Amino acid sequence: MLAQLLTPAQRDLFKRMAKNDQRHSLDVCATLRRAGHHDPDLLTAALLHDVGKSAGPIWLWQRTLIVLLRRWSPGLLHWLSRGDAPAQAPWWRRGFVINKLHPQLGARWAHQAGCSHTAVTLIRRHQETPGEPQDRLLDLLQWADGEN
Repeated sequence: MLAQLLTPAQRDLFKRMAKNDQRHSLDVCATLRRAGHHDPDLLTAALLHDVGKSAGPIWLWQRTLIVLLRRWSPGLLHWLSRGDAPAQAPWWRRGFVINKLHPQLGARWAHQAGCSHTAVTLIRRHQETPGEPQDRLLDLLQWADGEN
């Protein structure tokens, strides 16, 4: 599936991701395909939407806290995630900052790897609230992401 949807440069991006993020992305893509969605930009975004998380380690304890805090204490998650430069954050907060910035980082890398404007936009916006009529693809990506 990767060879059909991604160029060699885009496959290199995919390979940067942690194995669990690769598995998640493959599952998101498969969910979309099973539901009858075959738009190449949507499927490319599904495969690369979390590539920005490969900017540095996001430890398991941080991933767990991110999920819990998103639900129970978004203000604390916002505080832990503050900053625009992961390298400048203390080591124990770096994963939170990377998680916050991963859509923008991933979109920049996807653009550099030759992804279409639509795929780059989907990657950049995959954690935003859709609100425009043209956000149909974003709605689909978020639905499949939430299913996995």
